[in-house]
Amino acid sequence: MTARKEEVGPSGLASALVASGALQSHWLPTYKAVPRDMFVPDRIWPGIADGTRQNPVVDRAKEPGGWFSAVYSDIPLTTQWDDGTHTGDGLGKTPSSSSSQPRMVFSMLADLDVKNGLRVLEIGTGTGWNSALLGHRLGAENVISMEFDADVATEAQENHRNAGLSPLVVVGDGRVGYPEGAPYDRVEATCSIGEVPRAWITQTRTGGLIVAPWGTPYGGEAIVRLTVDGDTASGPFTRSSAFMRLRQQRPSRPPHDTYLKGQAWPADGDRSTTGLSPADVGGWLVQFAVGLQMAEAFWTVERYDDGSYTLWTYSSDGHSWASADYEPEAVSFEVVQSGPRRLWDETEAAYVWWDAQGRPDFERFGLTVDSEGEQAWLDSPTHPVPRVG
Repeated sequence: MTARKEEVGPSGLASALVASGALQSHWLPTYKAVPRDMFVPDRIWPGIADGTRQNPVVDRAKEPGGWFSAVYSDIPLTTQWDDGTHTGDGLGKTPSSSSSQPRMVFSMLADLDVKNGLRVLEIGTGTGWNSALLGHRLGAENVISMEFDADVATEAQENHRNAGLSPLVVVGDGRVGYPEGAPYDRVEATCSIGEVPRAWITQTRTGGLIVAPWGTPYGGEAIVRLTVDGDTASGPFTRSSAFMRLRQQRPSRPPHDTYLKGQAWPADGDRSTTGLSPADVGGWLVQFAVGLQMAEAFWTVERYDDGSYTLWTYSSDGHSWASADYEPEAVSFEVVQSGPRRLWDETEAAYVWWDAQGRPDFERFGLTVDSEGEQAWLDSPTHPVPRVG
C-alpha cells in the first residue's frame, strides 16, 4: 500500500498545524482568510538561519513550485539579511527579518488568548502576516504593529492592503512601545528579547498579557507569557523558541583577542581538568538553564578537522574567559580559566543545579519583572533560580 503524499499548499499546512495542536479551531477561519503566500516576498531563504540548516535562496520567478512549497511548509523563511545591506543570493552574515515558522506563529497566538474587542500591540511587523491574522480576528482598528526598519514596514503595509486589511503599522523603536494607542490588552513580540522593556508593562492593562521570546546572553530561548499586575509582570515560559533579536538588544561582544591581551593561549590562564563534557552543555535547553544562572556570559566554539573542538566562554565585560577542550571518546577534558570570574566553574555549578532539579524543561521555568529587574524562577516565583559566580 502506497503512503498518502502530504498535500502541498494551504490545506496541507493547515492539517499539519491542527494535528500539532498549534492551530486551534477558532483560528482556522482566519488562517484560511489570510493566506501566508500573500505575505512572503519573491526571494526567500527557507529553513533555520543558523548557517547549518539554511537553504539557498529560492526565487519565485525562477522556481515558482519550490517557492510555493517552501511557503506552505512548516518552516521559517528568512526574508532579509544584514538589515537590508546584503542583496546577493548567498547567505548574509546576520538574518534580520523573516516570516516565522507557522507552528510558532499559531502557538504564540494561542498563548496570547485574544478575544473580540481586545487591543493588541505587536513588536516586529516583519512581512505583516502575524499582524494581518490579528487584524482579521480582532478588527484592524484593534491592532497596532511596530517595525524599526522603514523598508520592511512599507512592504508589510503593501501586503496588508493587498489582503484587504489595514492594521496600523508604526515605524519606530519597539522598546518604547506606542503610548498613543495604550492601554493594550495584549503585547506580542515576534522578535526575541533579553530584557522586557518597562514600556510594555506600563502600556498594558492590569490582567493583560505580554507574550515574547526571551533569552539570556549565554544562549537558549523560550516564549514567556507574562500577566501584568500594575508595574509587575510575571508568568511561565511555554515552549522553546529561536527568534531574531530585537535590533536594539543585539549583543555587542568584545572580540576574542580582547581576552588574551595579545598573548598566545593559554596566556595567564590556570589549567585544570573536568569530568563534565563541553558537549553536555551545548543543548538549547541546557544553555537556557545555565544562562539563567550565569549573568553576562556568552560562548563560542572553535572546531577542528578531527571532530574535537574548544568551547570558549567569556564574560561580557572583557575581563574573564575559559576554554574547555572536547575530544571524542574522552572522559576528562582540559580547562583553562583566566580573570576574576572562574567561568568554567560557574558553568559546572549551573549544570549541577539544573541536573539536581531533575533536568527541568522550559515549561517549568518562569520570569518575574518588576521595578528592581528580572528574576527567573523554577515552578513558582517563590523558588528563584540561583545565580552562580
